[in-house]
Amino acid sequence: MENVLGLVALACGLIVGLGAVGASIGIALMGGKFLESSARQPELMNDLQTKMFILAGLIDAAFLIGVAIALLFAFANPFTLAA
Repeated sequence: MENVLGLVALACGLIVGLGAVGASIGIALMGGKFLESSARQPELMNDLQTKMFILAGLIDAAFLIGVAIALLFAFANPFTLAA
């Protein structure tokens, strides 16, 4: 039983850590592409900026869903047996 709780804690750390790394890389790539495209066509900057902020919110939402799942496993673990 002790081993299962340790593995759940490790899984929660991996969920949050890898989710943060993935969200950071995704937002960094998107920001770089936004700067490239706005430098090539400055007249489209307002439309591109709106779309970039919407996508940044969706990327962060996916990360926060992973955090919520990790918190669910950490505090109300469905894998442990209620004795």
